[in-house]
Amino acid sequence: MASSRPADGAMTLAEMKEFASFPAATQRYIRRSLDVGLGRDDALARWSRDVVESASIVAQARIYVRLDHIRDMVPDDSGLEAVEPFMAPLITISAFDLGQDRLSSFGAYRFLYERLIGANVRPWLPAAFCSAAALPHLHPEKRRLLLQSISEAAATAPGWSNREPAFYPEWVDKVEVRLPN
Repeated sequence: MASSRPADGAMTLAEMKEFASFPAATQRYIRRSLDVGLGRDDALARWSRDVVESASIVAQARIYVRLDHIRDMVPDDSGLEAVEPFMAPLITISAFDLGQDRLSSFGAYRFLYERLIGANVRPWLPAAFCSAAALPHLHPEKRRLLLQSISEAAATAPGWSNREPAFYPEWVDKVEVRLPN
């Protein structure tokens, strides 16, 4: 068991590095979304800076109610009978998040959704992302940028890891730096 610990630490560090590579607005949106989707803290009190953002958080909480259903419905295989009750709400939530204009790539989307739903959703994320990114509620240029952000390797992966994410970014309070007198 001790031999798996360094690998776990390396994977956590890789996840932290990936998160750090996202733009600040994306990082903020991912942390906020995890607070809303995982029921951490009071997302409205913590993240709302104005009435527009408050309304967005309230709308996000309303749409994220579907997450429990999605988590329960992730298909074990690619059987088509299980796709519709799972993919329809996943695409709807994905379309909401992409419409907030904070997730600018498949990588950021995947990072968030692996944490909101779990590792077992990985095989379904390319299809959900492409479906949501192609919907007409997004500006054509935004659709183009989103769809170009998914690599061929991600879209055609022959398999996916079932390792659960280890790093779940959270709010970090700023610390005042005081110089000694």
